[in-house]
Amino acid sequence: MTNELSHERFETLKREFEAIDGDGDGFITEAELRAYFPGLPPEAIGALDRDADVDADGRFSLEEFIRLTGARD
Repeated sequence: MTNELSHERFETLKREFEAIDGDGDGFITEAELRAYFPGLPPEAIGALDRDADVDADGRFSLEEFIRLTGARD
């Protein structure tokens, strides 16, 4: 696993983040996840909260999103 993403991968993840961030405030909330992924089961939301929401503020920053998805290049 690498700590650095290529510029191309970073830009791809940033675009994906912005697509999910419906209100454009720089954070993805549970409501935005549900709106973007309507079939996402509640267990998946709980798993994301445990695995990605590092600061436990109930939303995902771009950094948290990249940490979760970027490591899966």
